[in-house]
Amino acid sequence: MALNLIKLAVGIDDLAHLKTVQAERRRQRRQSPRSPHWVYTRNTPRRAEELLGGGSLYWVVRGVIRCRQELVGFDEDVDAEDGRKYCRIKVKRTIVPTAPRACKAFQGWRYLEPDNAPPDLSKGDSDGEMPAEMVAELKRLGLL
Repeated sequence: MALNLIKLAVGIDDLAHLKTVQAERRRQRRQSPRSPHWVYTRNTPRRAEELLGGGSLYWVVRGVIRCRQELVGFDEDVDAEDGRKYCRIKVKRTIVPTAPRACKAFQGWRYLEPDNAPPDLSKGDSDGEMPAEMVAELKRLGLL
């Protein structure tokens, strides 16, 4: 099984908001309609080969793993303004909802072993959009 990455979606409220923000960023960058979405980060994963063997980038939205995007590549580059190197993570544009799973905050990205990754939601499942009060109560009870 392929290795995955997990990253916080800072400032994102829900999956619809994530889709909107990603579309706007692609428009600002003038990316072609078929190009993958780019996610910028400081460090390049050292286990890139394992990640590109079918791995995904799992997004944590408001403390809960909510979705994933399939990894397609990594590019290293240097910022022209300050000379710092960065990594561009390339992911497919398709956002796949996953079963919600609570996740503590962290910085940057982390590796996510396949056994710890939440399963995808199937067609008939809810997309995980619950009322805020219900989410708060489930978290309080330790169920999310």
